[in-house]
Amino acid sequence: MNWWDNALHRAAAEVLLVGALAGLIGVHVVLRRLSFFTMALTHATFPGVVAASIIGVNIVLGGVIAGAIVALGVAALSRSRSQNAAAATGVMLSGGFALGAGLVATQNGFSRDLTSFLVGSILTVSPQDLVTTAVALVVVAAVLLACARPLRYTGFDRVGARAAGFTTVVWDVVLLLTIQVVVVTIVPAVGTILALALIVAPAAAARQWSHRLRTITALAVTFGALSGLGGLYASSRWNVAAGASITLTATAVLALSTVLSRLTNARLRTVGSSRAVPA
Repeated sequence: MNWWDNALHRAAAEVLLVGALAGLIGVHVVLRRLSFFTMALTHATFPGVVAASIIGVNIVLGGVIAGAIVALGVAALSRSRSQNAAAATGVMLSGGFALGAGLVATQNGFSRDLTSFLVGSILTVSPQDLVTTAVALVVVAAVLLACARPLRYTGFDRVGARAAGFTTVVWDVVLLLTIQVVVVTIVPAVGTILALALIVAPAAAARQWSHRLRTITALAVTFGALSGLGGLYASSRWNVAAGASITLTATAVLALSTVLSRLTNARLRTVGSSRAVPA
């Protein structure tokens, strides 16, 4: 049997790529505290994905266009003194999802299962999906590497970034659009609803173990890939929905990392205190 013809093999390759991609961008989402924005982006992507499916074009294209509009809209609204960034993001979240639901309702006998958009369908990914995810992983990694310095400056020291000559709004938009590309790419695997957990959980788990950006990134990519494989195994072993299983595995990784890191830190503090006490 041809490797490409085996759905489980394709799914395994896809979860590895998706997990690595989500972990890579998740570091910036967690460190910049953009989890709420990312959730809004996953919901607002929904109408673009549905519209693309109705028209008959690639859902990635529809999702990227819809998400880009939302990302630019949120960036513009959040810069206005009369608008609150959280309020603007919340409006985009509700409005985008409502628009997607409205588009679905206008189509009698809609050809695509709605749940595949919401929670993903990893076992039905095609070779084209694998190629798309691989290309997205390379592009996102290249963007984050090439733009590491300005993104780091604007993320942690905006005053210093402006003093160094960086236009903060431009680099904010670059990051937001990069997040959008990741969100749209992983929709076929985990859907628009569950994408947030796979992006945030591995990076948040990695954050428990280090303060160095490179170490956090490496751990996040590893945790993301392992969450994908672990979730896929659990799905095939116990006949659980793959998207939900992957998300639950990523959540378990975060919970376990939080507990273990706290126990480790408590033990180190105890050892340090005991050594400080004079004999």
